[in-house]
Amino acid sequence: MADTVSTTHRSWNMSRIRGRDTEPEVKLRSLLHRAGYRFRLHDRKLPGRPDIVLPKYWATIFVHGCFWHRHEGCSNATTPSTRPEFWVAKFEGNVARDRSNAERLSDLGWRVIVVWECDLMKDPGGILSTINSTLRGDH
Repeated sequence: MADTVSTTHRSWNMSRIRGRDTEPEVKLRSLLHRAGYRFRLHDRKLPGRPDIVLPKYWATIFVHGCFWHRHEGCSNATTPSTRPEFWVAKFEGNVARDRSNAERLSDLGWRVIVVWECDLMKDPGGILSTINSTLRGDH
């Protein structure tokens, strides 16, 4: 199916996609703060600039959008029909970078937690419970 908007309008739409302070990220930060966690945001000194850094627990959290980071089995991880070669390469690069950043953080002694956008929106309490367990060392 061809794109239904002009190239200029598509470019404008894409420019509005945020890389930080996204709705799922803000939602998770609110949950964590209400649960008593204190954290830093987007620490430039750490590989991948994690969305949330919990220094007390030596833990980092990445809030991944299912579309951009290719959440396996998720209905939101679709591939646009226009220019599929471009998109496949883009998505593969994102996934490889995510993997590399997680490995580098682990090598530095950080725990890496990945929260998927769809899971957070469906079950925020379950996500918080999983994070609590991970930080306590139950996982």
